[in-house]
Amino acid sequence: MSAIDPAVAVDAMGGDRAPEELVAGSLQALRHDAHLRLVLVGERSRLQGALQGAAESERISLEEADSTIPMDAHPAQAVRAQPRSSISVAVDLVADGRADACFSAGNSGATMAAALLRLRRQPGVARPAIATPLPTPAGTTMLVDAGAQVECRPEWLAQFSAMGSSYVRAVLGIDRPRVGLLSNGEESSKGNSLVQAAHSLISQMDLNYVGPVEGGDLLSGRVDVVVCDGFVGNLVLKTAEGVAETIMAALRREAGADLRSRLGAALLLPGLRRMRDRLDWRQVGGAPLLGVRGLVFIGHGRSDAEAVASALRVAAQAVRAGANLSAGLLPPAKAESLEG
Repeated sequence: MSAIDPAVAVDAMGGDRAPEELVAGSLQALRHDAHLRLVLVGERSRLQGALQGAAESERISLEEADSTIPMDAHPAQAVRAQPRSSISVAVDLVADGRADACFSAGNSGATMAAALLRLRRQPGVARPAIATPLPTPAGTTMLVDAGAQVECRPEWLAQFSAMGSSYVRAVLGIDRPRVGLLSNGEESSKGNSLVQAAHSLISQMDLNYVGPVEGGDLLSGRVDVVVCDGFVGNLVLKTAEGVAETIMAALRREAGADLRSRLGAALLLPGLRRMRDRLDWRQVGGAPLLGVRGLVFIGHGRSDAEAVASALRVAAQAVRAGANLSAGLLPPAKAESLEG
């Protein structure tokens, strides 16, 4: 397959709004990318109905799946019990070389389990991690891990820093990504025992490591990668989403409060729209699952068509960037010493 014409497998049955919004988002992505090709995985009759009359459907192929893994299912058990689920089939297409990447807005744990089962871990990687992009004034900061590993060892955080740096370098084109370790202070003496031990390990790696960073640095643009365990990362991510939605809701209320506010809002409308787009999680796209031998992207369970289109744009960008994430991210000696 050509990186110029990337093929992305879509778990069209995953998420709260499947399959209609998954199909609509797929068509939207095709309209914005004339070379993108998609494989929609799911119940063929429902997908055909959603695609009826779509001009872009010539660049879409369908792959039948026997079942869908519910959002509340036990990930590993469900993947083993349902080898022909839509998530598993989408990952299989990557493993078999029929797709360059895959995307799912379904059960994220099941997506990770399927990726580990079929794609396997990269050499030297102990645990995979989810890298979620956060908006900053200058671009993006990748939060690693955003929920894959809620209990971590120091050596895993060290590996997350290497994986995040590699992804940002390959996909975002930043030659020496700045890496920070999330802590409750910038001093090396701050943080719990996990953070302090991880700081010692990361400091010895060939990375552009700026040291421990605080919560205020997540969105400031000070670093390109911020590392933490998945429990903290998931709390940070959901808090950021909630704050952004609260701010935008408050602005909408105040903008319509009276005539003066409405007139002022009309003048500020272009700037408010730009602010909305920067804070809107739907614009962010999919989060790559780092540490497996292939490109796997995870979306929000609430993903609508716009969020799906954003995720597919990011997946295509990663393919075109030649993100060789199937290669080992750590030098053999370093990987052996850090593997847990």
